[in-house]
Amino acid sequence: MDWRVEHDLLGEKGVPKDAYYGIHTLRASENFITSGSRVHPRLIKAVAYVKEAAAKANMALNKLPEGSGKAIIKACNEIRTGQYADQFILYGIQGGAGTSINMNVNEVIANRAIELLGGRKGDYNLVHPLNHVNMAQSTNDVIPTAVRIALLQSAKELQLNVTNLEKAFSKKARQFHHVVKMGRTHLQDAIPIRLGQEMEAYGAVAGNDRKRIKSAVSVLHEINIGATAVGTSLNAEPRYIEIVTKELSMLTGLPLKKAKNLVCATQNTDGYLQYSAALKSFAVNLSKIANDLRLMASGPQAGFSEIFLPPVQAGSSIMPAKVNPVIPEMVNQVAFQIQGNDMTVTLACGAGQLELNVMQPVLALNLIQSTEMLAETAKIFTEKCVLGIKANEKRCRLMVEESVGLVTALSPVIGYEKASSVAKEALVSGKTIKEVVLSRKLLSKEQCEFLLSEEHLVNAK
Repeated sequence: MDWRVEHDLLGEKGVPKDAYYGIHTLRASENFITSGSRVHPRLIKAVAYVKEAAAKANMALNKLPEGSGKAIIKACNEIRTGQYADQFILYGIQGGAGTSINMNVNEVIANRAIELLGGRKGDYNLVHPLNHVNMAQSTNDVIPTAVRIALLQSAKELQLNVTNLEKAFSKKARQFHHVVKMGRTHLQDAIPIRLGQEMEAYGAVAGNDRKRIKSAVSVLHEINIGATAVGTSLNAEPRYIEIVTKELSMLTGLPLKKAKNLVCATQNTDGYLQYSAALKSFAVNLSKIANDLRLMASGPQAGFSEIFLPPVQAGSSIMPAKVNPVIPEMVNQVAFQIQGNDMTVTLACGAGQLELNVMQPVLALNLIQSTEMLAETAKIFTEKCVLGIKANEKRCRLMVEESVGLVTALSPVIGYEKASSVAKEALVSGKTIKEVVLSRKLLSKEQCEFLLSEEHLVNAK
């Protein structure tokens, strides 16, 4: 392999001649773990947005030569389209608060800009990764800003898919409004409820999560670009901060705005905490719904068998014709992952010290992963499970008729003690509640039929 020699404060090092990255990236690749996930492409593209906006702001202030600036901007555009993806070689977890991520992007942009200007990679007299690409910036404002952009962009799909899930459950609520089934508390028979009411409740909690996510997302619109190292804006003049923020909003199509207190925004990561908590809430609620669907679909003969889930694949390598609820099971496992990610975010947010939280890389890794996993999971859950749910109306009706839980509707009329005695006899004898009540002559046939009718049981008010 041909090499070029680059230098930094630690000395000289050979860099592959054709590489767009440079010595800083190469050292980082040797220092940090080489397993797990690489820096997310969405974050790399978000950093490229920041670099382009910074170049435009510095050109507007006559700080950056026009030729270098235009070459930097073109390089940024190419990176955002996915070019040079193989030049971003670092893994997501690393020391340095994201400095290595920032340096990797700086070097790739610089070397591509040099190329566009007719120079050779490594000729940093033409375009320098730090003097030009990183002008008026610090890792400590570039990376937090880029993380927010990446999250805001991925959250668009998440919000859409949560909304579609909410609508899917509302559709099922209307479809199953007429289906009465046994409600359960403590996994024991309680009183009847409409299957449609259960679906409506699932839609309602998805709606709550949609609102929570929307509220948390709004906090991420505040960025600290221009804060530079510790929030004091050293090396970044006020006009630059105004321009770069405006350019970022135009480039991304996001309503970004300067944080009210740049020192606070550089020190603290409470916005991440709020956002992660909203993701965790949605994940927990999804898992609860998935558990319910698995229970209601259990069987098909020896379980509840109140609903049928869409079959999507064969379920067993040994048991022929077995079909498992694999989509809800996937939802459960994703929820576990999200809750683990939230714990990582919580610990990382609490690990900030003085003027900076250096845990940005692991925060970015987990928050982007959680957002994208939940977005995809909500989509799959909606399309491959919820919309295809069917009711086993015959089974639902039979379990209502045979359940001792019906006695609850009689207790205001015959009293709690007699109702308990009726339920006990029904359980021992195998008779229905109605049969026991009529045999004891506790109510007339008309009274009994009215109190035990589906209309009364699910519309008592």
